[in-house]
Amino acid sequence: MRLHINGHWRELDADPAMPLLWALRDHLQLSGTKFGCGAGLCGACTVHLDGQPVRACQTPVARVGQARITTIEGLSADGKHPVQRAWRALNVPQCGYCQAGQMMTAAAHLAQGGATDSASVRAAMAGHICRCGTYARVEQAVALAARLHKEGA
Repeated sequence: MRLHINGHWRELDADPAMPLLWALRDHLQLSGTKFGCGAGLCGACTVHLDGQPVRACQTPVARVGQARITTIEGLSADGKHPVQRAWRALNVPQCGYCQAGQMMTAAAHLAQGGATDSASVRAAMAGHICRCGTYARVEQAVALAARLHKEGA
């Protein structure tokens, strides 16, 4: 099968029922998407399908079809996406394990014009588990990323 990942078509020889997470990590060596719980509850495996955040551990490869997949590696090749810049500026990660999924959800929220007040950001980021408890910094980073995007900086 062919998958459109990070702007490129990739060939994949895998069971169509395989979760997208394992296709990305094990077959295509895109290891930025993390395995967390395997049940779609923690958010570590979040990627975009046509701009919508989905849990890759719960998405069979066969369901992807012709959708455009974006992983953390494809968010910005040079690290200049506003979300990436905001995460760095505010030193959001501690261990960093959950951060790729959090960043992908934040990027989708902002791309869809999501509000950046505390309640809206908390609602958008609900379902992400951070064992280090960086929730306050994540919330601040989403707001900063929105400002950076508006400024075009």
